[in-house]
Amino acid sequence: MDRKLRMGMVGGGPGAFIGDVHRKAARMDGGIELVAGAFDIVPKKSREMGRELCINKKRVYNDVDTMIARESALPEDERIDFVSICTPNHTHFPIAKAFLEAGFNVMCEKPMTLTVKEAKALQEVVRKSRKVFGLMHNYTAYPMVKLARDMIRQGDLGTIRKVVVQYPQGWLARAVEKQGSQQASWRTDPKQSGAAGCMGDIGTHAANLAEYVTGLTIKEIAADLTTFVKGRRLDDDGNCLLRFNKGAKGLLHASQVSIGQENNLAIWVYGEDASLEWHQEHPNYLHVDTLNAPTQVWKRGNDYVGEKSEAAGRATRLPFGHPEAFLEAFANNYCNFADTIRARATRTKASALITDFPGIKEGVAGMKFIDAVVTSSAKNAKWTKL
Repeated sequence: MDRKLRMGMVGGGPGAFIGDVHRKAARMDGGIELVAGAFDIVPKKSREMGRELCINKKRVYNDVDTMIARESALPEDERIDFVSICTPNHTHFPIAKAFLEAGFNVMCEKPMTLTVKEAKALQEVVRKSRKVFGLMHNYTAYPMVKLARDMIRQGDLGTIRKVVVQYPQGWLARAVEKQGSQQASWRTDPKQSGAAGCMGDIGTHAANLAEYVTGLTIKEIAADLTTFVKGRRLDDDGNCLLRFNKGAKGLLHASQVSIGQENNLAIWVYGEDASLEWHQEHPNYLHVDTLNAPTQVWKRGNDYVGEKSEAAGRATRLPFGHPEAFLEAFANNYCNFADTIRARATRTKASALITDFPGIKEGVAGMKFIDAVVTSSAKNAKWTKL
């Protein structure tokens, strides 16, 4: 396919944070062009966003149904190739389902749905549609995360014994949802966010990171959720004990009331032969330790990283010493997602390097994680199977 993929977007209207990130990241490698969208539930705001983005006004839509109908009516060489869904959680399922059933590929923000039941239903829709479905768990797309995964795959750590993963933030330490914060308003509303607050928003990232890096699966959880801010309807802090398959044990904690913490996602993996450590706020470095030896610091962009991990090399754009981070991680997922669409269109088999992005499987796993955490906490941290 010797052209740019045509992208549509639902959500990401005026003032939205994540929609703008998606737009910038999708355009980064030059293979995707945003051509259409229903950017806001308020038609006037959708049109305003369309003008700001210089989108043809005929392809700026008032609602999802109109967007699907009119894009489907366009010739195949004009209509969008895929849609990015950047709306609050409760709308993900119906929007994704509608686009998939209309024959469009879908990239969706996480968590994928509102419930496990919806997640399983969407999994069946994806299977029947035979379209490409991506889920934007961006943190697994950092080069050094891929290096960590491949080190573990290659046996450098030996059998994994323990996994510690954290994601503390402090931005919800006060009831900012009552002070006009749009982001806080819907993220703390169970009707829009779902059964979990902090754990649904960022705890799912921590769980996804732990499973991606180690190649293990969380089988049981003992969780303790707390709502510290008075009047808030969803959890703003949580602590979990984890049991993985193959006997590994773990700890996961996430918080949005940890004052002083900004976006401190981090993971430690301890094996019988070595351990590794990665911090999202310092993403270009991976620390590796062995017994009775100095700490190794692997630095992104060096040839030895790509030689150790082809996936890390593919995910790297800049030479060493030039930081790559958040936007590039989103772009890495978009790059692999788009190349998978191209492979499907040309009836060629996409390699494992190309299909290395989160999808429906990770979406279902994320919803099972949320469900188990909420269930366990309601039963006084009782061990709960996913």
